[in-house]
Amino acid sequence: MTQLKTPNFWIEQAKKIFFIFFAAITNAIALNNFLIPANIYASGINGIAQLLSGVLDNSSGILIDTGILILVFNIPIALLGWFKVGRNFTLYSFMTSILISFFTVLLPINPLTNDPMMNALFGGIISGTGIGFALKYGFSTGGMDIISMVLAKTTGRSIGTLTFAMNLLIVSSAGVLYGWEYALYTLVSIYVMTKMIDTIHTSHQKITAMIVTNEPDALVKEIHGKLIRGITIIPAKGAYSKTDRSILMMVITRYEMYELEQAVREADASAFVNFMETNKVLGEFWSSDRQKESLMKK
Repeated sequence: MTQLKTPNFWIEQAKKIFFIFFAAITNAIALNNFLIPANIYASGINGIAQLLSGVLDNSSGILIDTGILILVFNIPIALLGWFKVGRNFTLYSFMTSILISFFTVLLPINPLTNDPMMNALFGGIISGTGIGFALKYGFSTGGMDIISMVLAKTTGRSIGTLTFAMNLLIVSSAGVLYGWEYALYTLVSIYVMTKMIDTIHTSHQKITAMIVTNEPDALVKEIHGKLIRGITIIPAKGAYSKTDRSILMMVITRYEMYELEQAVREADASAFVNFMETNKVLGEFWSSDRQKESLMKK
């Protein structure tokens, strides 16, 4: 029997669609109005697409739009994410990357200022704003975020070294192709973009959630319908009301915050939730794949 979708579900879907377009348009504006005209690179896959587009144009006169290359790079990444990460996250992320490609091709390359520092700052601010809201609503702009999740699931480790190496390549290429002054501008843009993402969302890979609820069983069932994470149930009592309650404690990744919030709203809208930065985890922090294997053995 098909489960009826609640009004909250459709409201959340509408929000996602809005922010898919918002993230796509802001990234396209950042590229075409600030970064590409100033020879300043974005980070990750968008920066690699800029790099290849510039190299082909300068070396052989072959002009391939950056937006087309963004789409080409994201197709295999989306296929990888579809099988290794999860269909919903990958689908929304790939839709965003398609729209980024579309708007980057559609919108003209039109510099709004000739000051490279202003281009670096506003390019980073605008792109970081789009990416931050994408992550806040449970998807990404594709590229490195999906690769990060795949590697985190298969190895249990972050890809800080890989991300650093890719951005180092991008920054170095800017210096070699256009002068080392532009490498510094690229570095400024990437830094500002990262700070904007942190301001809107969170930069911490792991987060501890403490949920105070009167419906622990229903909430656990709802959470496990969306996430496969270990949950510790702690008995508690309200200091003022003297009523018995439960505290659900769990450690999640930043990409799972949205799904957890939706689970809490569905099962116990009056629950109190506190998200805390987790700097270090001792012991095994299982990937969802390993947890699925464990559940199947029971």
